[in-house]
Amino acid sequence: MRIHQELRLNAQPTLRSHRWPCATSSSRRIRSAFRLVTFLLSLTLTLSLEVSAQCVGAALTPAAAADCAQRSIAVDRAASIDPAHTYSLAELIDIAELNNPRTHIAWERAKQAADRLGIAKSAYYPVLSGLAAFADERMINPFPKPLAPRGYVMVEVPAVVPELTLEYLIFDSGKREAKVDAATAEKLAAGANFIRANQEVAFRVATAYYKLQTAQERLTAAKETLKTAQTTQDASETQLSNGRSTRPDVLNAKAETSQAIFDMESADGDEKIARVALTEAVGAEPSPNILIDRQEKTPLPQALTMSIDALIDRAIAGRPDLMAQASEIRAADEEARAAKAEYLPKFVLSANGAQTSIWPTADYGELGNASQATWAVQLGIEWRLFDGGARKNELAIARSKGREARDEMREKQDDATREVWTAYIAFRTAMRKQQTAEALLDSANESYSASLDAYKYGVKNLIDVVTAEKQLAQARLSGVAARSELFLQAVNLEFVTGNLLRKQPPATQTQEGPKQ
Repeated sequence: MRIHQELRLNAQPTLRSHRWPCATSSSRRIRSAFRLVTFLLSLTLTLSLEVSAQCVGAALTPAAAADCAQRSIAVDRAASIDPAHTYSLAELIDIAELNNPRTHIAWERAKQAADRLGIAKSAYYPVLSGLAAFADERMINPFPKPLAPRGYVMVEVPAVVPELTLEYLIFDSGKREAKVDAATAEKLAAGANFIRANQEVAFRVATAYYKLQTAQERLTAAKETLKTAQTTQDASETQLSNGRSTRPDVLNAKAETSQAIFDMESADGDEKIARVALTEAVGAEPSPNILIDRQEKTPLPQALTMSIDALIDRAIAGRPDLMAQASEIRAADEEARAAKAEYLPKFVLSANGAQTSIWPTADYGELGNASQATWAVQLGIEWRLFDGGARKNELAIARSKGREARDEMREKQDDATREVWTAYIAFRTAMRKQQTAEALLDSANESYSASLDAYKYGVKNLIDVVTAEKQLAQARLSGVAARSELFLQAVNLEFVTGNLLRKQPPATQTQEGPKQ
């Protein structure tokens, strides 16, 4: 099930109420109920088919991710981008999760971990083997001469022996249980890593998306700056024709226009490069042929919904990479328990049964044929008393891995805390920068308009106009960068707290409500 399935469900067409001219009210209700049931069944079947092919939407917990990966197969295909379609961020993340190789790698690793758990559980079952032996043996048996003229008898024994062998480990001092628990922990770790891989891909796509959005808005700002420069140049030429300006002023204005053209071409190139980067992040063939929804009417994040302590607590409790590390600690502890079990005895039941058929012949005398059931049963106790220190070293390695996993957990928790603090500060800074950028743009617009008017009336010189023009261009770029950075920092805050692509309440909200 895809990660943004709820977006599509909200857009499902509603059932229309039809009028049946000859039907009673009860029959109309029956028909309406039948249509509703039919619609819900078709929707359920559609979603179940999607789940069998893709796990990212349904896999919101490590256990669910591992279970879904175990019964599903990733479809190896390249993403296809329609150059005529305008993509939203949700659509691009959906495409990336379905097609990005990184999610496929994590998916296969989760599947492998689930299969290793199956291997560990199989140790609880007996091993049954079948063997069919077809033999022909010729031998010399010494025999006394009074009974055999040559003092020996040449015997040939053809035989057919189909056999079944059973081995069953009855008791192993808890080693199998420890192995199963360790494999279960590894399965959960792989499921958590699968979720994290999807979050990383989604964050990478979101970053490329907002960088493209920034590049597009910078291109728009560069075009506006070019218009401003041309307006200034036109004003200087008009003033020159009226005798209130000088030739150097006109040349200065033309230089600013040329610089604006240069900046616009650079912005155009950066915008195309950002398109290529976005298609590559999605998992499609890198190309500039992609259109995105620029979210011009999307309300900006305006506030945080949680304190820094609550954000850190959410990250420590909910980040998939920390969940995976916790499972690694558990797996290491169980491996140590399995290593301890090697010091204790094991009880093994062995049994075999066969149907032995032989028909021997001899060059002297007559031998009888036989076809009889044969069997053997054995209960054995295996207790390794000395192994040159192998068990001791295996236990030491397992304990060392446990300490290593705990140290890694502390390091990752510190990293998570640092990342949350950094994202928290960056988001608050981005909010203030965006608010300041709006005020700066308004002031720069007024300053340029006033300077241009004053220049036309001969009150100010061209240097004042060009200075105001540069300030306006810088204010436009600052506004563009601040808006995109605010969106990106909001996404980053969800990513570092482990809430990206999950259904917990968001950490930021807009003026219209929580940010979705």
